[in-house]
Amino acid sequence: MSDVDVKQLLMDFDGLLNGHFCLTSGLHSDTYFQCAKLYQYPPVVKTLAQELAKKLKGLEFDTVISPAIGAVIFGYEVAAATDKRNLFVERKDGEMQLRRGYRLKKGERVLIVEDVITTARTIFETIEAINEYEIQVAGVACIVDRSAGKLSDKLHITSLLQVDPITYTPEECPLCKLGIEITKPGSRTGK
Repeated sequence: MSDVDVKQLLMDFDGLLNGHFCLTSGLHSDTYFQCAKLYQYPPVVKTLAQELAKKLKGLEFDTVISPAIGAVIFGYEVAAATDKRNLFVERKDGEMQLRRGYRLKKGERVLIVEDVITTARTIFETIEAINEYEIQVAGVACIVDRSAGKLSDKLHITSLLQVDPITYTPEECPLCKLGIEITKPGSRTGK
């Protein structure tokens, strides 16, 4: 990636946390990426979106769609940097839905933009929410890809930072066994 050090930006703006965390996926980790901390600083988000737009050059898509709430701001900035339409899906009654009068055209090429991907559960929920429109998923993009390539057979992910932090199932978590207090900073409640 050019001269922007994404990991350093995350550290500089308190977006890279260490401790004992329950991730949105339900997995536990000693590392948490809180990209929402970056959203306090529009020039930082704009820079990251422009860097991602450079990596997306050559990818044909019409619309950016992001899952609410975590990726809405970043998705908007990526749409602005690529001069594309911007939409978001949001949770209603426990399911991701395309609401607010948003519509997609049959065959429309969609780029799904997320902030952090670990298991891609939210990405798959986003795809499910827009499948009825018979769209084409042109790609998936994010700030941080924590999947360590495990999703490459299912999704083509373009990321600004790919990391392989250690994750544990709750039953196998050594941090739990040590009695270290756990926090759940993500936006989803429950598993």
